[in-house]
Amino acid sequence: MKTFFRFFNPRALLVVGLGLSALVASAQDLRIGFVNTDRIFREANLAKAAQTKLEQEFSRREKEIQGLAAQLKAASEKFERESPTLPDAQRVARQRQLVEQDRDFQRKQREFQEDLNLRKNEELQSVLERANRVIKQVAESEKYDLVIQEAVYINPKHDITDKVLSGLNGAK
Repeated sequence: MKTFFRFFNPRALLVVGLGLSALVASAQDLRIGFVNTDRIFREANLAKAAQTKLEQEFSRREKEIQGLAAQLKAASEKFERESPTLPDAQRVARQRQLVEQDRDFQRKQREFQEDLNLRKNEELQSVLERANRVIKQVAESEKYDLVIQEAVYINPKHDITDKVLSGLNGAK
């Protein structure tokens, strides 16, 4: 017991205890809000406009990729039907051609996906920056001490997503 008191002064423990009780008392006055970022990305007019913009921007390339996929599939099916009757040299040449077409298709598809993801991230970042400004305005005007955007569980009474959506959709 003497070693316990040598390391832990009873007065220090009392001060720590009082500090913890003050922290708990002040936590009762703490005002917390939660914003569901997924809902912002789904429901905000700005996010919907960004999605439409991306669809318009990438629709032509997507159709082109789908056309290449259809051509590759048709050529592959034709090769499968005709390969038993083709001479070896012609079969090997067509097989190489199919492999080259597939490689080109895979490359274009990968480039398309990378470009789309890059632009999507840019647009979502823009939406998120605007949302964060609105979140800050709501937090300041309604005197929130803390606003959380990601949580495992949140009591619905702390959800301020609707207020943020109203602010986002009302502001241009």
